[in-house]
Amino acid sequence: MKDNITIALAGNPNAGKTTIYNALTGARQHIGNYPGVTVEKKESVITYNGKTLKVIDLPGTYSLTAYSVEEVVARNVIINEKPDVVVDIIDSSNLERNLYLAVQLMELRIPLVFVFNMKDMAQEMGIKIDVDKLSKLLGVPIIETVGSKGDGVKNILDEAIRVAKEKNINYPLITYDSIIEKYLSSIESLVKKHSSGIENYNSRWLAVKLLEGDKDVKSLVPSPIVDEEVKRAEHDVEQILGDVPETAIASARYGFISGACQECVTATVEARHNMSDAIDSVLVNRVLGIPIFLGLMYLVFQLTFTLGDPFMGWIEQFFSFLGDKASVAISHDLLRSLIVDGIIGGVGGVIVFLPNIIFLFIAIAVLEASGYMARVAFIMDKIMHKIGLHGKSFIPFLIGFGCSVPAIMATRTLDNQRDRIITMLVTPFMSCGARLPIYLLIIPAFFDKNQALVLWIIYLIGIIMAIIIAKILGMTVLKGESAPFVMELPPYRIPTLKGVLTQMWERSWLYLKKAGTIILFISIVMWALTVFPQFPDEKAEQFAAQLPELEQTLNEQTKELSSLGYIIPTEENFSEAEASNKKLNDSDREKAQELVAQIDETNGKIDEVLYNLSEAELEYSAAGRIGKFIEPVIAPLGFDWKIGTALIGAFAAKEVFVAQMGIVYSLGEVGEDSDALRAKLQENYTPLVGFAIMVFALLSAPCMATFAIVKRESNSWKWAFFQFFGMTLVAYIITFLIYQIGKLFI
Repeated sequence: MKDNITIALAGNPNAGKTTIYNALTGARQHIGNYPGVTVEKKESVITYNGKTLKVIDLPGTYSLTAYSVEEVVARNVIINEKPDVVVDIIDSSNLERNLYLAVQLMELRIPLVFVFNMKDMAQEMGIKIDVDKLSKLLGVPIIETVGSKGDGVKNILDEAIRVAKEKNINYPLITYDSIIEKYLSSIESLVKKHSSGIENYNSRWLAVKLLEGDKDVKSLVPSPIVDEEVKRAEHDVEQILGDVPETAIASARYGFISGACQECVTATVEARHNMSDAIDSVLVNRVLGIPIFLGLMYLVFQLTFTLGDPFMGWIEQFFSFLGDKASVAISHDLLRSLIVDGIIGGVGGVIVFLPNIIFLFIAIAVLEASGYMARVAFIMDKIMHKIGLHGKSFIPFLIGFGCSVPAIMATRTLDNQRDRIITMLVTPFMSCGARLPIYLLIIPAFFDKNQALVLWIIYLIGIIMAIIIAKILGMTVLKGESAPFVMELPPYRIPTLKGVLTQMWERSWLYLKKAGTIILFISIVMWALTVFPQFPDEKAEQFAAQLPELEQTLNEQTKELSSLGYIIPTEENFSEAEASNKKLNDSDREKAQELVAQIDETNGKIDEVLYNLSEAELEYSAAGRIGKFIEPVIAPLGFDWKIGTALIGAFAAKEVFVAQMGIVYSLGEVGEDSDALRAKLQENYTPLVGFAIMVFALLSAPCMATFAIVKRESNSWKWAFFQFFGMTLVAYIITFLIYQIGKLFI
């Protein structure tokens, strides 16, 4: 027997497969994505009893029919990679439902071990399983476990090694109605005769899948002769049995399962409503379900973003401290700018999201492991279905009001690739917290009244556009039939600490490792755009030449003020200054006040020179030139080159827009509460332009962190660029309409 054995773990969602995988492998996990799809791939290599075991955690699936990408991936791994043994994790408390996948695995005629997990829950529900008898009926060894406690887990490896060595396939053949069996025989014969490249596949299994209408299997057997025979079979089966072959085959499987369970499963107590039923009577209630769900999601929102704020503040302070130290240590201006603004700023911009990621996935892991997430799909499915999505899409939308990055990562809870892509494409239309500084700057600047109403309208526009674009995408670019949405309601369970922390760590590490590298690269690119080409020294000297005279004037004014004994009040010395200044006679006090006004004026002139230099440097840079270049394009939106430059900078992070506007208006470092910047905006723009800026910031391409995470989660640059250019186009069209129509009423 070979010393290297590959074990694949299969199983339904909520059957405890991940818990058992973690118990078997510990922290020795390699996590990535399967090639070409956003389905998580987990593999571990462990040593057990002198043998090297490669353990693959297959995606959770309800069957091996090609309804979802997860089912196709799981099936392809089993067939193409040929693991030495497949271990099917089965929920003992929901046996008949879970055995459907088990029966399909038996039809593949591969080495199998069945693990009846959660035996403690089955016992609590009064379910007694004659495991030995059922194992003989199915021809498959069965191990009973309680994965959350580690009971029986090591027995899985012992049995898997034994089965991999013996490779005895003694499973009973699942037989169907005589008309189906007739056509299975003829189709199997034709497949062998008219197909090639199917050596990995069991020919009877291929025939069954062809009768079931499996699209992937049909592409494997592109034979017109086989197609004709399948069509004849479909017609005859429907005429004789009154069902399409797929339904008839599924019914036969369930009949086989039901017969086996009747032989080997008994209920030791009367059927009764258990605790899960009692909880569901409230949580899935037609009236209370949605309000309770919204309340719980609000708590998740609070946990993710409110509790994360202090940690984000500490991280920001750390990178600010790091930047200050680097500024002092590095003497070369350009290198210092690269390290401080490009690299430290870029990495800090990634890691600052980490507390949100951690709290988000702790909350999601708890809700998933408890069984509540399945209820969310049930509650919201009817509403979300109207826009072509399913209930689980609502959760990323909700999280998107805090931050698009964790919201897009939350699309991993969706079962269908099409729904996942649509959801991650439209989620950034939800107004994230990064856009809030823009609103807080502009609304007070242009709207004295109804400020809350204006903010509410902005948020509403985002929601409406998300709904419209999701509907359009579902009818065009991503059109197609939605996969059947199985809404199984598993029993409520108490999440295990290890399971919750493991899931949190996996997602958080992937975020740092994958998104961080991409974001760092883009940060350096953005830095280069604002620094190069460098402003000529001779032009900078023209600005600097104005400073010596102003500084001399300032020194003279300050000395004269000091000679009068006047102290300029500050927050630190206000009481002392007030008391001292009151001792001056009226003439000296009046003279001091004139000097203070002159000092303020001189400081203002010095600041103006420095700010004009900053503005000239920005205008000379690539970012400034791009702003000038795109000005004719954005002019119909009411924007000038300064707004355009700020919007380019805002690609790094939406909050940057405020700081960029401070730079282009020569105000230095400003925040959303800057009265000086608001005054500049009022001088140069109308309320209509202010509203247009907010709409464009809301609907345009998201920040680079979102861009990177869309690439990461979709496993394709195509969708990242599609979202970038698509949202920019939508933002342009809507902002154009608002501005041009608005001008007609002004």
